[in-house]
Amino acid sequence: MPLSDLTIRPYDPQDCDDLLAIWLAASRLGHAFLGEKTLLQQQLIVRDVYLPQAENHVALVGHIPVGFIGLLDCFIGGLFVAPAFHGRNIGRSLVEHVSPVKPWLELEVYAANPLAPPFYRKLGFHEISRRAKDDDGRPFELIRMRRG
Repeated sequence: MPLSDLTIRPYDPQDCDDLLAIWLAASRLGHAFLGEKTLLQQQLIVRDVYLPQAENHVALVGHIPVGFIGLLDCFIGGLFVAPAFHGRNIGRSLVEHVSPVKPWLELEVYAANPLAPPFYRKLGFHEISRRAKDDDGRPFELIRMRRG
């Protein structure tokens, strides 16, 4: 069910702690196979590298951040929604928010993520390639998907 009080706005550095908490909670669901130690290490990289470098948009219910999307040009570097708000069209709203200004969108998702591949297929993304290892050389298959 859509949220009537959902708004999306550009990232503000004051959002950092809230977005890191959303990232970790959502990653514990979708990327549990990486292990807690790896997730906590990656959270620091999200804070220090990805949030500062990406074009980020924040979804809010009232004034509370509940999700965000990070773009590097037309590549979705991350889309994360607080688990308590899964299934409420927030992820879809974030993708649709950025779509009008992007000629196409691409992303990579872990094949082992039980949530992401079906979600993106519902939004019209299709698989264009796979690779056997992630960016850190770990044996976790990545699916590259594209829309547009």
